[in-house]
Amino acid sequence: MRLTEGRDRDTRWTAPWPRYGAATAAVAATAAAGAMAVEPDSAWYKALRKPPWQPPSWAFGAVWTPLYGTIAYAAGHALGTTTTPRRRTRLIGGLAVNLTLNAAWNWLFFARRSPTAALADTVLLGFSNAQVISRLVRTDRTAACALAPYAAWCAFATALNASLVRRNRPGNG
Repeated sequence: MRLTEGRDRDTRWTAPWPRYGAATAAVAATAAAGAMAVEPDSAWYKALRKPPWQPPSWAFGAVWTPLYGTIAYAAGHALGTTTTPRRRTRLIGGLAVNLTLNAAWNWLFFARRSPTAALADTVLLGFSNAQVISRLVRTDRTAACALAPYAAWCAFATALNASLVRRNRPGNG
């Protein structure tokens, strides 16, 4: 790949394997960290009043697996199209915040057993998704489009989480 004058010459980010490898490692760590807290078979979770439109437990893994793949792809792709160290640092920072919020939801919801704290987290995750996508849409439309299903699923998850909070408030029984 020929780099033009004024472009960043850091080959870690122009070569595909390091950038896709770093993105995949970050996303895999997020998935593993979040999965450690998930307990869909716990008595606490089973006792929650859930909306009729909640997907079955198996659907979450079926949805998250390809979503994590698209996040890794989008991040790796965007790292290759980001042309300055400053933009790259901002992109990496935005992605790090996003992935941290992503993994934190499981810990807040399942480990702390706090649907309300998890709802706050997922609202912040939605803002983070909007921030990352809006930054990417100006520089890498492919990466921005790849993140659209993730943002849509997170919006659905926020609505589901809000329904769980509402249905399981003390006195709503």
